[in-house]
Amino acid sequence: MTRFPPGPKSSYPGSGFLRFRKDPMGFLERMAREFGDIVHWKMGGQNVFLINDANLIRDVLITQDKKFDKQLEAARSLLGLGLTVSSGELHRRQRQSIQPGFYRDRIAKFAEVMVQCAARAQNRWGENATLDIKREMERIALRVVGETLFGVNLESHAEAVSRAMTRAIGSPSNMMVPMLKWIEKLPLKGVRAAKAGRAVMHAVVDQVIRERRPSAGQTDDLLSSLLVADDQINDASDRQLHDEVMNLLIAGYETTANAMSWAWYLISQHPKVEDCLHQELDRVVGDRSPTMADFEALRLTQNVIRESLRLYPPLWIIWRRTLEDYPINGYVAPAGSLVLMCQHVTHRDKRYFPEPLRFNPDRWTEEFKEHMPKFAYFPFGGGSRQCIGDRFGFLEAVLVVATIARKWKLTLATGHPVVPAPLFTLRPKYGLRMIATRR
Repeated sequence: MTRFPPGPKSSYPGSGFLRFRKDPMGFLERMAREFGDIVHWKMGGQNVFLINDANLIRDVLITQDKKFDKQLEAARSLLGLGLTVSSGELHRRQRQSIQPGFYRDRIAKFAEVMVQCAARAQNRWGENATLDIKREMERIALRVVGETLFGVNLESHAEAVSRAMTRAIGSPSNMMVPMLKWIEKLPLKGVRAAKAGRAVMHAVVDQVIRERRPSAGQTDDLLSSLLVADDQINDASDRQLHDEVMNLLIAGYETTANAMSWAWYLISQHPKVEDCLHQELDRVVGDRSPTMADFEALRLTQNVIRESLRLYPPLWIIWRRTLEDYPINGYVAPAGSLVLMCQHVTHRDKRYFPEPLRFNPDRWTEEFKEHMPKFAYFPFGGGSRQCIGDRFGFLEAVLVVATIARKWKLTLATGHPVVPAPLFTLRPKYGLRMIATRR
């Protein structure tokens, strides 16, 4: 049995890591194009495998998932041992404690808050105002997660959290190679900025918990439930509670804000789609605000979000570490290897998506979804580690876009550069300067 599949030649020690770090998405696109469904190279002395086949991805995330762990130790300075990072029995208990907060009936109750937060944001806009839509979506997402999950208004923290996240959020390359944690000990400008950003995020989370603890159990939100059941999550309850809130805050804020931002960018670049979107909103919603009852009828709005998540998935890459030698189609990934699964690459694979670079919400017919391999499209991950708030985030994106597009047309400012920044999430590097005009 051949041990390693084909992959790039190493020009010098560390070349694989440096090429990946310089242009992660471009590098992985080239690897898939040149070497196919299974690619191998070394990164920081570690064996790395990229898999690009939907069935192989399914095996890693579902059928063989017990043979892997998530390997996110390097993210613990920000995420601690929260749901995103933990594994094993702790992860199972955490998910069991948090899952009720995302049951379908509870999410339905959040719809009104999502619409109200979007309406309040757009009420501040003026005709022909120039806005950073990324920042506007961050404000909305932060307020939504604060009011629905934590029972607090986080809007006063919006600017601080936005700046802190920009500094604190790391790159996948640093998280994949544990030996690079020594960089944290160096007096580098970037390291100091990241630490300062993390400190702000930790302070915000501590304040949220401090404000809510006296009223624990008196309100029907997720944080109240976690405060009451604190000792059931982990014996080190205060630290664990902090980590859970941090994970929920980042997942509910950072990923959703980026998803909505990319949707606005794509809508602005496709006038025919925008016209059809406006027609659907006029027909289904009319002069009132959208509600949960409208969700099923907003088919095009949903498909705009689906297609945006395909082309610009905020969760653009995931990875697992092999706990034992793992066979992959005649090759072997030795224990301790990293196995990468890149949504950015797989979502643009012409085997699964005809005209893969084209923004085409109409592709999402019931027949298309039925015949598409499950892991050809996985914007929320998959298996036991699938994003616990996937339905929450999707509903929020649909209702926020519907609320704003009902009244406003957003046009990208002339000359504004739109550059994807593939950090821990995929975000617009320079924000999104757009002009708001009333419909």
